[in-house]
Amino acid sequence: MAKNKLNKNWLHDHINDPYVKLAQKEGYRARAAYKLKEIDEEEKLIKAGQNIVDLGATPGSWSQYVRRKLAGAEGGGIHGAIIALDLLEMEPIADVHFIQGDFREEDVLRQLETIVSGEKIDLVLSDMAPNLSGIADVDAARMEYLLELAVEFARAHLKPQGALLVKCFRGPGFDPVLQMFRREFKQVQQKKPKASRDKSSELFLLGRGVKNPL
Repeated sequence: MAKNKLNKNWLHDHINDPYVKLAQKEGYRARAAYKLKEIDEEEKLIKAGQNIVDLGATPGSWSQYVRRKLAGAEGGGIHGAIIALDLLEMEPIADVHFIQGDFREEDVLRQLETIVSGEKIDLVLSDMAPNLSGIADVDAARMEYLLELAVEFARAHLKPQGALLVKCFRGPGFDPVLQMFRREFKQVQQKKPKASRDKSSELFLLGRGVKNPL
């Protein structure tokens, strides 16, 4: 009974969520686009001519936002490259290169390097989250592992002054993740955009300037 009530409450909140309505109106696949939009507008992350990678991209709302930003007011083609990576399938997005596979695998990395002609990446985005078990310590370990993978990818592929933006959760395991970011990046910021629900422990870490590139 309690679970049914929880599901009904979630559904009610979701249907009445202004960002859900806005996403439907503006053609975004998920309300998550507005989290990236707000952080980008504050931090000026996305600029014309950049190579940008979206890790764990499906369903694609972050890639949609990046594409609209790089296309500018005119639309139709972009200046830069957007590469979306995910284990799951993703519906195509104009001007976005989608690679289905594990970003740790050689074949996936070769495809990525071909698209950017061997150049380094300006910005790595990750809205990835693990499948949650409800057991705090287990979920914290899963989240930490995903973020370690994102940081390792960034160290290998980012330009020296490039940036990595990842989703994480405040709670068990957050402090080690924050310390890892401070070890690996020259500047680290914590961001909680308005589109991130108040009751959620979700926040985003932004690291700029790789200290120890691979």
